[in-house]
Amino acid sequence: MKAILMTAVGDAGVLKSQDIKEPEISAGTQIKVRLQAAGVNPVDTKIRSNGLFYDQALPAVLGCDGAGIVVETGTKAGKFKTGDEVWFCNGGLGREQGNYAEYTVIDERWVSLMPKTFSFTQAAACPLVLITAWGALFDRGGLQEGQTVLIHAGAGGVGHVAIQLAKLKGARVITTVNSTQKAEFVKSLGADQAVNYTPNGFAEEVNDLTGGKGADLVFDTVGAAVFKESIAVTAHFGRLVTLLDPGEINLSEARMRNLLIGFELMLTPMLRDLPEARDKHVEILNQCAQWADKGLLKPHVSKQLPLEEAAVAHQLIETGHTSGKIVLSV
Repeated sequence: MKAILMTAVGDAGVLKSQDIKEPEISAGTQIKVRLQAAGVNPVDTKIRSNGLFYDQALPAVLGCDGAGIVVETGTKAGKFKTGDEVWFCNGGLGREQGNYAEYTVIDERWVSLMPKTFSFTQAAACPLVLITAWGALFDRGGLQEGQTVLIHAGAGGVGHVAIQLAKLKGARVITTVNSTQKAEFVKSLGADQAVNYTPNGFAEEVNDLTGGKGADLVFDTVGAAVFKESIAVTAHFGRLVTLLDPGEINLSEARMRNLLIGFELMLTPMLRDLPEARDKHVEILNQCAQWADKGLLKPHVSKQLPLEEAAVAHQLIETGHTSGKIVLSV
């Protein structure tokens, strides 16, 4: 089968299109999926640049997000049948095969029926970012109806679905962007206010919008500098959740505000083999599929590329200026 292999640690040029052996079912609970699309996420570019999470030899197939058609089921698999259209987040970290390929084999426990109203491209854009946003907003952030949430980089992959999930919860959403065009985009998703953080940061405007109180929850999808500035816009007794390591930072003001600080890494259940936590991921996709089929949740795919152009997708993500998601068509 055709696949994109990470042949070395390095720039996008190490991604090569090659023919490899088609995977086969090796356990009764597995299913085989003919992939139709694979989502591309920033974590893919980081693995390519820094190395696999597991001490295994290259080459490896990257790509955590997949959507496709079930073509075979194991002897103990009863959740799905041939022809079912599914989406999932699995593999691509250096142990199990990722989804930059024509076929994959996966335990049916980690798979969900994709929304009936979604194309394969839309479905492949979603799993990782939906699970990440859900975990940050609801599990770590405890977001409640009527609260105010500040979502950083609202036009990005995680940010643009986080806005939609927060609005479904009944929250007021403020989000940061870096252009008028992105401000219009996030408002079309339901954001109540968009704050342009260039060139003077966001703290003053966010505090003005909240009457000086700050947001009940701040969701940092960007990193250290944004995390640091976010402390001053998180309400006293509020919550600040980040996807990244903020590094060495003075937390005295966070302590004075009695903040709860949380981290969201949706890959942990896969990396640490935590099956019950992975079950929660499937539950999230099941709920999101229901919302999607009601027209309440929709991903934005800014670029759709053929599988052979995976390197181009990585280069685009590494510019840091993409909106929504980039998806590879298999």
